Amino acid sequence: MTGFIIVAALLVVAVIALLLPPLWRAPRASGTADRREANLAIFRDQISELERERHDGLLAEADFVSARSELQRRLLDEVQPATTTPAGNDSGGRKTALALLVIIPLAAVAGYTVLGSPRALDPLQRQARLAPQQIAEMVAGLVEKLRKNPDDSQGWVMLARSYKVMERFPEAAEAYSRAGTLVDQDAALLADYADVLSRSHGGSLQGKPIELVERALRIDPDEPQALLLAGAAASDRQQFAAAATYWARLLAQLEPGSEEARALEAAIAKAREIAAAQAAGEKPDTKPTAGTVSGEVTLSGKLAGQAKPNDILFVFARAEDGPRMPLAAMRATVADLPLRFRFDDSMALGGGRKISDFKTVSVEARIAKAGMAQSSSGDLFGTLKGVKPGSQNLRLLIDQVQP
Repeated sequence: MTGFIIVAALLVVAVIALLLPPLWRAPRASGTADRREANLAIFRDQISELERERHDGLLAEADFVSARSELQRRLLDEVQPATTTPAGNDSGGRKTALALLVIIPLAAVAGYTVLGSPRALDPLQRQARLAPQQIAEMVAGLVEKLRKNPDDSQGWVMLARSYKVMERFPEAAEAYSRAGTLVDQDAALLADYADVLSRSHGGSLQGKPIELVERALRIDPDEPQALLLAGAAASDRQQFAAAATYWARLLAQLEPGSEEARALEAAIAKAREIAAAQAAGEKPDTKPTAGTVSGEVTLSGKLAGQAKPNDILFVFARAEDGPRMPLAAMRATVADLPLRFRFDDSMALGGGRKISDFKTVSVEARIAKAGMAQSSSGDLFGTLKGVKPGSQNLRLLIDQVQP
């Protein structure tokens, strides 16, 4: 960006340098000066001729004086400056020069704004065009720098954010843990640390993630990501009234009518509905059984506009090392989101395999655009991997689009 601006500025200066000097200099009446020199030479010759005639006795003294006076009068008329001198033109030229000095740079900027591509100067726009290999090389370079300077807190934060973009959540959590007091004193960084730590542990916010969230809210009670995570953690604990309270505080910060606001309003309404049922004595059964996997499915606000309320939603558990056939599954619609799910051995499908037969399973939620369980292009989905049987209060976010 800096190089482009410098080159453009030099071109503008060059144009000004070519245009201004002729306008700034006063006009030179070279033609008039030459004509006057010629007339003076003629008058001098005529005076000499009169003097010769008087000397030769051909011209009386009185006639000589009269003729010389006439020549002198005509000479004064010729050499006297004209009343219509171009001084006014000199002032006008300089005014034009000053005007161009201001107008040319402004016109260049305005022209580029209208006809050019100002966003191309944004380093963030150029960064978005980086290939995955280039991003990996940049991250590798940052890792090498941190090996030489492990006390660079800003570098560790940059590395953590890079790993998060690459969905390498365990590495992102490790990088945040190395950033020290820079993270401990920043509510936004604490919330982001909690998020990647949760994602690296199958989506659970319990334990250290919720501790980080609580610390973030003590620093800044209105930190957006901390409020979102605090509500999710409360929902995981079946504390839906508290979840609705956290999310309502977040909703007040969102643009009314935006996709994010509409998705959050739906979550708040659902949480309040469940809280009201709990208050009426309809307590959910939270006692786990063998092979139980439970949690909640939510839809990312970034993808909310791509889903319709009546789109089919499938949630299923699969063995990570075994057959692709689901071990358990449920069907709902987008209108049911946020959706609580609970799988156990009693829900085993055909084939006789159960969740408890495997050390780890993956849980996937898929919004099927074609209405079928099989994946197809355009489906919205989210996946949790490495989930151990018996895991509860998982948080499964639908945040990807099937190519």
